[in-house]
Amino acid sequence: MAKKMMFKLLSGVAAVTISTAAWAAEADDAEEEDNSGSLALEEIVVTGTSKARSSYFTPGSVSTMSGDDLDRMTASGQADILRNITGIKAEGGGGEVAANVFIKGLPSGGQFQFTPLLYDGVATLSSFGLNSSAFDVYYRNDLGIDRVEFVRGGASNLFGVGSVAGIINYISKTGSDTPEHEVQFEYAEEGRYRADFASSGPLSRDSNLYYAVSGFYRYDEGPLDTGLPTEGYQIRGNLKKEFDDGSGSVTLYTQIIDDEVQFFLPFPLDGSTRERPKGNDGKTVYTLQTFEAAGISYQTPTGVFETPIADGVSTKGESFAIVIEKDVGGGWGFNAKAKYSSYQHQFNLFLDGDGIVNTPETLQGFLTARGLGDISDASFTYTGSGQDVPVGDLLFGNRLLDRNRPVTDFTSEVNLTKEVSTGNFEHSFTLGGFFARAEAGDENVITTYLGEFNNKPRLVDLTYTDGSGNDIVFSRNGVLNAGATYSNNEHSATRFAAYVADQFENDSFVFDIGFRVEKIVGDINREGSVFEQVDNDPNLAPDLQNVKTGNGSFTLASVNDTEWAVAVAALYKVNENLNVYANASRGFFFPEIRSVRINSLGEPSPYEAEIIKQAELGLKYSGERFAATFAGFYAKLDDRASVDFVNDGQGGVINLVSLQSTESYGVEATVSVSIMDNLRFDGNATLQDHKLTKNEGSPALVGNELRRQPNILFNAGLYYDDDTIDFSFFQNYVGDNFANDGNSVELEAFSIFRLDAGYTFDFGGDRNARLGVSVFNLFESQGTTEGSPRQGTAQSGTGAFFVGRPILPRRITVRFNYNF
Repeated sequence: MAKKMMFKLLSGVAAVTISTAAWAAEADDAEEEDNSGSLALEEIVVTGTSKARSSYFTPGSVSTMSGDDLDRMTASGQADILRNITGIKAEGGGGEVAANVFIKGLPSGGQFQFTPLLYDGVATLSSFGLNSSAFDVYYRNDLGIDRVEFVRGGASNLFGVGSVAGIINYISKTGSDTPEHEVQFEYAEEGRYRADFASSGPLSRDSNLYYAVSGFYRYDEGPLDTGLPTEGYQIRGNLKKEFDDGSGSVTLYTQIIDDEVQFFLPFPLDGSTRERPKGNDGKTVYTLQTFEAAGISYQTPTGVFETPIADGVSTKGESFAIVIEKDVGGGWGFNAKAKYSSYQHQFNLFLDGDGIVNTPETLQGFLTARGLGDISDASFTYTGSGQDVPVGDLLFGNRLLDRNRPVTDFTSEVNLTKEVSTGNFEHSFTLGGFFARAEAGDENVITTYLGEFNNKPRLVDLTYTDGSGNDIVFSRNGVLNAGATYSNNEHSATRFAAYVADQFENDSFVFDIGFRVEKIVGDINREGSVFEQVDNDPNLAPDLQNVKTGNGSFTLASVNDTEWAVAVAALYKVNENLNVYANASRGFFFPEIRSVRINSLGEPSPYEAEIIKQAELGLKYSGERFAATFAGFYAKLDDRASVDFVNDGQGGVINLVSLQSTESYGVEATVSVSIMDNLRFDGNATLQDHKLTKNEGSPALVGNELRRQPNILFNAGLYYDDDTIDFSFFQNYVGDNFANDGNSVELEAFSIFRLDAGYTFDFGGDRNARLGVSVFNLFESQGTTEGSPRQGTAQSGTGAFFVGRPILPRRITVRFNYNF
């Protein structure tokens, strides 16, 4: 498959990179030093560095996206934004949150496993893997974002929360002496309405006090019509005090969120075409999620359980942060950050089958698979109406997974900096410390139900006559298995880190050197479970009589580990237009706390860091009308604790943990061409080869490609903007990849095309308005982004149906934006 991908790349496929102008008032000095006249490499970055500097002179990979581009994507989730960045594969088929983010060369089950998600330099959550919720469930983007930076390589990723695989950092707008106000209204197909605002300016010029506030309200009946609309809002703000002597500032940040969105998992597609199938009614099935399931309830030992599935993925809470920057004189500087957050979070979703058959079944097929006899002895009726289900129709057994996941987090860092001149080199030393503690709950309830095979399916009841002539209720009010699975876990992680770095340069060279040491302590509290009888009616099937619930017995355990990381990087300024750079690092990831297994004696499994070694060698060229980068990379990850959420064969799910090692290498390139004054072409491409070098328990998988990692990624786009008319048309391409580690299911390559166009009305002064239209998935691609993770290596690519998650369908959005 790698050869096929190489052929496609060499056949003239190009790619896209998002470039932006120089940013941030604090970066003025660095901006003045950049005399390269660069087209796409002049971004001033502040992420993971002791001083702002141009990405052109950074000895590593840097990608940014401007606030203007982000404003036009405020309706989109993280995936729609991050998939434009070089070396990132981002899947958003599940909707607005819980993006699956894959970094070049690294394995992942999705989400943000190797890349902390930061806002204003502070992590949304300081530790991943306390539960399986992705970082983006806690924050939403809005008009208050100034830009996003993705930084990899060099010493920068050793600071703060740290990650040698890269850091994603959204930077908020702050106030200035010039007041700025913006409102935006949008409407999208499938009943989406959203209103955004942003305002910033001086609270008191005399006291150098500035404010910025932004937020949104959204109501959405889509992007797929399930009959389960969601709504919510977020408000963010900051208050910045600049010291009168110009030596720094202190900024307070806050966020309040109360938001709900629906999340979409894979469902049965046509097995031959991998496209959305036809339902019993002959109409295309877009989703099998349904408002009918919102009424499911049943008795438990502790009372009546009512599913919260209508709330979808809900987050309600707040965060508070403070950032201090101070130049204390004599080349010394001090900066500190601290944040506290608390969220009531639920992640309620429809799974991708009943965990037994997992695909649509005929009425007789359903009975046979469960040993229930002939259809002549059974009665299938629609819940509520009592109407008979037609004999020729298909049924689909599915599950609700309701997850309650409250979380609290405190994170902080303190850095002492010193600028020193030695010979012809200017040094910027950093000595810093990091502390964080996160606590998260994870209570899970699975309920199995039966429905028809249609959009917004009706629930189905089933009664059959057993061999003794008794009428047995097998599905009541649509419920097949009440409380099929229950788990209740509490996990916490406490992290301590210290780091030192030197970033130094002269007229010809730039060097980064850094070292970090960190300790983590993980605490585990897990409740046992037991089946309890809640109804002794002999005419009920056993799965309706018994409910799995907590037994009140908790297992406590604690794990810890200490590891170190080192990074070195160098850049040589060949001439005004060309730089050569290289970087290498030895780093680590601590295993997810939820991956720790506990034996019958209450002893935790060994807990040891996953070691990653990376290297990169590249070129950066920057001219007036042409800019490009080219780099080769290598990554080796040892003994990663891979956590998979798989079916147990009985309708429940289990966490399957295995140790894996991987190796990868490849090349990536970006290009930006100014075709004319207002028209440019941007592109990027990543070509990689990767394999498993170790797989605990399944050595036969060694040599296989990494799941869901394509050999080729590329983006390509045209962008036009003359301040009155703007237009962009771009493509995101994901090459062939495998759905599982067994490489038994191949997912074909696909492209997503997006169109954005607008007209700006200039009213004079600082007042203008833009009317725009955006089209996601312009050509209605039905590419499959993943198979069924619940089936794991057992999934087959053959059969009448294939359980997979397609790209969300085309959606047209109209926006009106007014600046004043």
